[in-house]
Amino acid sequence: MQSHSVINAPSKRKKLMIEIWKNREIYLLIIPAVIWYIVMCYFPMGGLSLAFKSYKGKLGIWGSPWIGLKNFRSVFKTPMFSNAFWMTIWINTVMLFVCFPAPIILALMLNELRMGRYKKTLQTIFTFPNFLSWIIISSIIRNLISADGALNGFLGVMGMEPVSILGEKKLFRPLIYISSIWKSAGWSSIIYLATISGIDQSQYEAAEIDGANRWQRLIYITLPSLLPTISIMFILEIGGMMGGHFDQIYNLQNDIVASEAETLALYIYRITFERKPDYGFSTAVSMFCSVINAVLMITANTVSKFLGGGGLIGDVNNGH
Repeated sequence: MQSHSVINAPSKRKKLMIEIWKNREIYLLIIPAVIWYIVMCYFPMGGLSLAFKSYKGKLGIWGSPWIGLKNFRSVFKTPMFSNAFWMTIWINTVMLFVCFPAPIILALMLNELRMGRYKKTLQTIFTFPNFLSWIIISSIIRNLISADGALNGFLGVMGMEPVSILGEKKLFRPLIYISSIWKSAGWSSIIYLATISGIDQSQYEAAEIDGANRWQRLIYITLPSLLPTISIMFILEIGGMMGGHFDQIYNLQNDIVASEAETLALYIYRITFERKPDYGFSTAVSMFCSVINAVLMITANTVSKFLGGGGLIGDVNNGH
């Protein structure tokens, strides 16, 4: 057995090299992305050691003294961290169930349109906000709904009382959810539209012959075909629950509603840049978020595979 495997090893290596050479143009295209990930994502991982150190500017990252888990103990004893943690869980959980279905519904609606030019126009309109930064979008929203904005100007003309949306704590979170849908739903729907376009059209033709209406074809053909993509996107969304939406909340918030949106991303920003910096403490918070994200992603992947959906992480035992 050993001699057989030794003989096969060079041949496998040779086949691999032949395949790489055949697809050399593709590998050349991948090289810049690989270099970017190594430089921007892997090299900075050395800085995570700050979570276990007391950072001294003169000594640098590598020369700063080790203090073990002291930073983590300080993190878990801080009431502001606890509040930010539960705020992050709450906002992102609601965001998951409110915003995640939006691009799926939009893709299904666009797919049902039969007017090609009108469909392309709508896709362009819905996709365009994704290319605007949150700074621009927050400026647009402020101009629309601020005290002297277009909305209150219209209400004044109609003889109605002005509404202070940006000054009402109970209205700020719905504003986050609505603005998130407006910005990202169109772009995210492209993934689902691409999946729908790959469905075998003969299934629809057979269903139509059997008397199935549009709604039945959507329920029994389109949605089941979308489930693997939905599963993967859902896992990715859960894997980022502890991190995202910093740009959005930071640019939309103000002093009045700040307590309603103090997520962990904002908390890390404040303790790092808006007060005397403690890089070891902020790195410990960031590492904690990354670990929770990893646990959530693995859990979601396991549950998805258990329920029969597609998984993001392959089953090693089955060779996938």
